[in-house]
Amino acid sequence: MSRLALLSVSDKTGLVDLAQTLVRDYGFQLLSSGGTAAALQQAGIPVTPVSEHTQAPEILGGRVKTLHPKIHGGILARLDLPQDQQDLETQGIPPIELVVVNLYPFEATVAKPETTRAEAIEQIDIGGPTLIRAAAKNYAHVTVLTDPSHYEAYVAELRRSGSPGLSFREAMAREAFRRILAYDYAIARYFATDEDPAPWMLLGIPQQPLRYGENPHQPAMWYRTESCGWTTARIVQGKALSYNNLLDLEAARAVAAEFLGDPGVAAVIIKHTNPCGVAVAATPRLAYEAALAGDPVSAFGGIVAFTAPLDPETATAIQGFFLECVVVPGITPEAEALLAAKKNLRVVVLPDLRVAASEQVRMIAGGFLVQRADHTPVDPQTWRVVTQAQPTPAQLADLAFAWKVCRHVKSNAIVVASGQQTWGIGAGQMNRVGAARIALTQAGSRCHGAVLASDGFFPFPDTVQMAVQAGIRAIIQPGGSIKDQESIAAADQAGIPMILTGMRHFCH
Repeated sequence: MSRLALLSVSDKTGLVDLAQTLVRDYGFQLLSSGGTAAALQQAGIPVTPVSEHTQAPEILGGRVKTLHPKIHGGILARLDLPQDQQDLETQGIPPIELVVVNLYPFEATVAKPETTRAEAIEQIDIGGPTLIRAAAKNYAHVTVLTDPSHYEAYVAELRRSGSPGLSFREAMAREAFRRILAYDYAIARYFATDEDPAPWMLLGIPQQPLRYGENPHQPAMWYRTESCGWTTARIVQGKALSYNNLLDLEAARAVAAEFLGDPGVAAVIIKHTNPCGVAVAATPRLAYEAALAGDPVSAFGGIVAFTAPLDPETATAIQGFFLECVVVPGITPEAEALLAAKKNLRVVVLPDLRVAASEQVRMIAGGFLVQRADHTPVDPQTWRVVTQAQPTPAQLADLAFAWKVCRHVKSNAIVVASGQQTWGIGAGQMNRVGAARIALTQAGSRCHGAVLASDGFFPFPDTVQMAVQAGIRAIIQPGGSIKDQESIAAADQAGIPMILTGMRHFCH
């Protein structure tokens, strides 16, 4: 009896090569239907239509093709049970050894804003998940392949011993159940409403184990939810990325993304997920040197991100300072060669700094919290100048710069900046006065003529008064306090402009 394989795929990557190998080298007979059968026939590969195998035609415009006892009996039969063997013989059902199925592209379809409800419904696969679930349930006797990336490993199993081992079949079954879980969840989320939300699930595929988490006594694992972002970054050199590295890299990416498309090049230095130095300049080297000047003490052992490819001049500057990681959208061969001397420096190329998570998840006892990520663009057109003094164009540019940085600083957050460069950052304090004191002290004499951004409103005028005394000449804050007028009056008394953005950006 020929070995029997059922092939029914939406993604036809690698299909023809796999089918040719199965038929030519291992004597498989192929069953297929629809577009998969047509692709195999076009390639000259012998294939039996499912309707011919079952003696039942496809109906309902192709909605029913493989839902038949001759298909599912062949997949679900336990070949080591005499009763199952007897049933197969009585019904004339040959066993199916291999099931190769991937699903209608529901997720990709509903990701398109123009997709209608009717179009989405037609991309809900019925037969595919049923085939996958049946084959995965019976992995003791059947192999299921749900992704083209599995084909090479399956063929390697055939070459090794003629049939895949039990451990391989079980591994493919695990992948299959995960795929069904993700697929069904995507459908449930699509049909959810604000009044009747779907259960929220975070499905991650193991990317790699990490040495440990934030501390050596905490085990950690890196999971990927999509094949984008950091999972696709190129590690040019250096040690494996750690848990803390990844957190800092994501923080650096998020701040750098604020300045993509703006004139000049941004350099962002991160320490413990907080920006400690940010600057925009004409070249990567000038931006790096300006960002470093803002707080060289905190920058030691930090992570730097650039919005432009790394060139030899910047690589030379980096060599003279201890950094853990560098992330760039690109790197020249010359710069790569220069940094090779610093073997422990992790150099990561992430071509698209804009790729970001759409939601944020935090665990709490007995559950978790989910919020939409704060990617709202900074729009100065929505701001209000609430003081008699108006900001100059230069001040307005610096206020926008400081506001972009401030939204990524842990609350309470204060940023002092001038000339598109941070001079003082107060992060994570329990009160805004304390955060302002840190930022103003760090900036020192560079406060004179600088601007100040606050991620939250001022409930009292004390922060404004402290800033004015230090030399700050313009302030931006969200507003929203019942005592806004007191802070506005303090700015008016000092003759400096104050802008209310109307939008808060706490980063707890």
